[in-house]
Amino acid sequence: MKPLHVKSKPGDQTAASQILVVDDEEDLLELVRYTLAKEGHRVQGVTSGEEALKAVRRQAPDLIVLDWMLPAVDGLEICRRLKSDPKTRDIPVVMLTAKGEESDMVKGLERGADDYIAKPFSPRVLAARVKALLRRKESREKDEQETTIDVHQLSIHPGRHEVTLAGTPIELTYTEFALLQFLARRPGWAYTRTQIVDAVKGEDYPVTERSVDVQVAGLRKKLGEFGSYIETVRGVGYRFRS
Repeated sequence: MKPLHVKSKPGDQTAASQILVVDDEEDLLELVRYTLAKEGHRVQGVTSGEEALKAVRRQAPDLIVLDWMLPAVDGLEICRRLKSDPKTRDIPVVMLTAKGEESDMVKGLERGADDYIAKPFSPRVLAARVKALLRRKESREKDEQETTIDVHQLSIHPGRHEVTLAGTPIELTYTEFALLQFLARRPGWAYTRTQIVDAVKGEDYPVTERSVDVQVAGLRKKLGEFGSYIETVRGVGYRFRS
């Protein structure tokens, strides 16, 4: 089945959201698509887990409505893959399933699902749950932009795209700033070069795994003595000292 696309209509703050719906039941897929399109969302529908992963790789949606029972690769596995990938783990996932037992719900949530709706369900309830998750995601992203990251004498302000060291502004390129912010958000966590590339995607430099080392070297130099806080993890990549 080809992906289904629906044009958005004017609405509230979540109206322009891109939603991916994954369900192998054509009638249910159409119902969910119609329900969410009526709310003003842009909706794409696919009928298998493999198609879902391909669609996410092409363009990450704002939210995914994912059926549990899918052919070949089930919804639980798709959810686990999405939530274990730094590039897609923050995409809200709503699981749809005919399984209504509490133990099944727990399994879905343990795989990283953000919400769980048992079939049969009310379209109005689905629309309300989706709206709530999108608002929560928007609020979290806004907080991240407004929250300053302070580590000793280093201060990073995502929203203003500013970095100061002991009160002195440090001029960084877009890629250097994104790299520093990515590592500093989770001190002690080691990231591979591939994960860093996926997170940074520099606009002013062709970021590749090999160029990550060049970016780190330049960033360390600009940070002076504080540059030692960006540690090399042998066989892995880099981390920000905790």
